[in-house]
Amino acid sequence: MTTAPAIDLNNVSLTLGHGASEVHVLKSIDLRIDAGQTVGIVGPSGSGKSTLLMVTAGLETVDSGTVTIAGTEITGKDEDTIAAFRGRNIGIVFQSFHLIPNMTARENVAVPLELSGRADALEMAEAELAAVGLADRMSHYPGELSGGEQQRVAIARALAPSPAILIADEPTGNLDQGTGTMIADLLFKEASRRGTTLLLVTHDPVLAARCRQRVAMLSGRIEPQESTGNPAVASAHESS
Repeated sequence: MTTAPAIDLNNVSLTLGHGASEVHVLKSIDLRIDAGQTVGIVGPSGSGKSTLLMVTAGLETVDSGTVTIAGTEITGKDEDTIAAFRGRNIGIVFQSFHLIPNMTARENVAVPLELSGRADALEMAEAELAAVGLADRMSHYPGELSGGEQQRVAIARALAPSPAILIADEPTGNLDQGTGTMIADLLFKEASRRGTTLLLVTHDPVLAARCRQRVAMLSGRIEPQESTGNPAVASAHESS
């Protein structure tokens, strides 16, 4: 029995802006990533990396092609349906943390659990914070936490609903090298422990090299596949 890929983009194109400001951000993208793999998206600024993540998360609507996540095609679905699907299946970690400032770490992590109707949201949030080494910081507000601690809260929040896919957009971009390495260690450890597919955008070649597969983008297209030395676990190619 063939298992459906975690991420399957077929001939995806996206244009943003209108008239003179129109930009073809993604051009005939084909990308297939198997479940449980770690994939780094690399390329220069403006190459379409972050947009590719947003399309995968259902946060951008494609002009053409299909987007299938965890066996479910989300192309053409209404925003509410996609949002509900995303809440169950996709966790997102941003460069800028995006924590709610007037909520404690515990409350921030509990938000997606409460939205999904979990009665034990706060208890689950505590367990997730303990898993990322913040058992003693649960009652602290974002302003009372360091950058690395805030990113750990963001990771705990993204992983709390047990998503099949974890998307990270420059997760170490706002952190110093030492803290960034610690956050990277945590991401890979938790993804491996949970069997979660990890898809991340990074400008850091060291972080990209830790992924089992790298996908290089240039001018809205995927460049020929580059492996890190392990067997290919994702396929990416440009449609002709």
